[in-house]
Amino acid sequence: MKGFNTLITWMFIILFVITLFFLYNQLEDDRHVYLGEDAPLPSELHPIVEDRKNILIEEAAAINIDVFITEGNRSIERQNQLYEQGRSKEGNIVTHARGGESYHNYGLAIDYALRNEAGEIIWDIHYDGNHNGQPDWFEVADIAKDLGFEWGGDWRNFKDYPHLQMTFDLSIRQLQKGFRPSEAIPES
Repeated sequence: MKGFNTLITWMFIILFVITLFFLYNQLEDDRHVYLGEDAPLPSELHPIVEDRKNILIEEAAAINIDVFITEGNRSIERQNQLYEQGRSKEGNIVTHARGGESYHNYGLAIDYALRNEAGEIIWDIHYDGNHNGQPDWFEVADIAKDLGFEWGGDWRNFKDYPHLQMTFDLSIRQLQKGFRPSEAIPES
């Protein structure tokens, strides 16, 4: 009888854990939309990413930093071209993501550079155009992080200083399967 009671107890525990898992996943679904395996890729930035990008440019301009967005939404073909750079094509490696493996492909990432006093686009992460003793590049990254972006300069293995993304807690694998962020404002 003791073994039977133990079995019943374990069955209730397992059922309880499965119920909690199910309920947690139901809560998660409110933040994400499933469009199916054949979900089309967006042709522009997600509205929240677009909005935060514009705020980033405005807030940087308020402290005399001219931010220039070099890329936003990116096609699979463009992503594959960038992936080949430094591999089968000339240039330095600029990405480790193939087409479909980048948040750019889902309208959730932007790349930026700075415009110097002469109006030239530069990628100098040490440039201090507003002359406050701090590199403008890092000031922009800090503003972006306050707006909810993840900055590629914080990555451990491959520093991607121009890259900013909002994942909305979705992995690339989930995006590839057809999940997309809802239009709701994410918590920062």
